[in-house]
Amino acid sequence: MTTPAITAHHLVKKYGDRRALDNLTLEVQRGEIFCILGPNGGGKSTLFRILSTLITPDEGMATILGHNVVTAPAEVRARIGVVFQSPSLDSKLTILENLLCSGALYGLQGKKLQECLDEVTTSLGLGDRLKERVEYLSGGLQRRVEIAKCLLTSPEVMLLDEPSSGLDPTARLDLWAALEKLRQEKQVTILCTSHIMDEAARADRVGIVSSGQLIAVGTPKELTSALHGDVISLTVNHTREGADQLAKKISAHYGVLAIVIEGEVRLEHAQAYGLAARIATDFPDDIRGLRIASPTLEDVFIARTGQLFADQKVEPLVLHKKEKS
Repeated sequence: MTTPAITAHHLVKKYGDRRALDNLTLEVQRGEIFCILGPNGGGKSTLFRILSTLITPDEGMATILGHNVVTAPAEVRARIGVVFQSPSLDSKLTILENLLCSGALYGLQGKKLQECLDEVTTSLGLGDRLKERVEYLSGGLQRRVEIAKCLLTSPEVMLLDEPSSGLDPTARLDLWAALEKLRQEKQVTILCTSHIMDEAARADRVGIVSSGQLIAVGTPKELTSALHGDVISLTVNHTREGADQLAKKISAHYGVLAIVIEGEVRLEHAQAYGLAARIATDFPDDIRGLRIASPTLEDVFIARTGQLFADQKVEPLVLHKKEKS
């Protein structure tokens, strides 16, 4: 059986009385693009720092390609490439100068360095831009240069922390196209963190993290299908208190869970269109707008975290792919 590219077993990380990671367990298979999705402060950056050997867990164990991140950090670092959220490029240097400096830090020189440069810049579409100064590049191009630096040592696993942070939608699409190409051409395992729902939907599998817990794992389709219905969103004619009152009335009247998110009443139901028509008929004076849509990862996140309380734990929703015959 092939060893997973990344494992985390019962990880705990505490900062004072707060548990940034709370008994978190997951596996990432080789060649996978896996996205850790969650809100800021949910624990995903702590997990990233543990996997990249920057900090150690208080409890539990994590491995990269079978090497323990605590007891064998040098073995781990030799096999990973890391792209941090904060930029690491020198804006006054050209793309080529940044890459040459990074290569030198890794001990690359001469023909070997040139071969690595040619390979990574061609793969990421940077070959004709090498003489341009970084300060004049778009955010998306700068991110591609960061990834090129990461690839100079031919890592087997790439760890990316919020890789598209600050990028516009077009640059985000370009970045993900580059990541998918890397996985296809080099069989690189990619783990990234994100708080952007549509970005996570491009991954092979998604792990949703909240309050330090892994609350759902699966492919984007598996996760959204698990809701067993479409999502009804209602805007109300009144204040936030009006939305709370309408959610309570709907929950009591129809026996469904309705919650308020950013002033909207939201619920999911297997017969959403029929239920929406009944709600509109029964509460016409309360409703200003009504929308029905297929569930997204955001709806999965709301459905799972809407039931979380400070003193309550939830079992993770784990959806396994069927093995190919």
